[in-house]
Amino acid sequence: MNTDLLNPFLESFENVLSTMAFTSANRGEPVIKEGNKAYGDITGIIGLTGLTQKGSLAITFTNEAILKIASNMLAEEFAQVTDEVVDVVGEITNIVTGGAKRVLSEKGYQFELATPSLIIGKNHVVIHKTKGEVVIVPYAIDGGSFYLELCLDTF
Repeated sequence: MNTDLLNPFLESFENVLSTMAFTSANRGEPVIKEGNKAYGDITGIIGLTGLTQKGSLAITFTNEAILKIASNMLAEEFAQVTDEVVDVVGEITNIVTGGAKRVLSEKGYQFELATPSLIIGKNHVVIHKTKGEVVIVPYAIDGGSFYLELCLDTF
């Protein structure tokens, strides 16, 4: 995948983590994802459509990771996944995609965004509706992990 397309999503995600969740994460190497199984327990996914590309972004969190992130973001301690914690996943997905959209528009890429959808549960699947490869970038914090998935088709 073109790093011009991937990097704005990574930078936006890391900015959200540091400025809103007061968390820094260790980023792993991007790889091509095999299969549709989510690596986490809660996933936010949002569709992207443009004149020359279409695709989707998914961010999937283990329960441990999102509990820590939601606790930081909302200044309230969460010991279990609640509706508020699930809402944080949707908000993060939306903010990350909006931030990447802004940067990409400055580079000449135009995207429209769908409303984020949420998938909850162990061993759920994430299906990107395009035929492109899914690039997955792993992240880790103390107590959990999460993954950013990006799939874009160029036509």
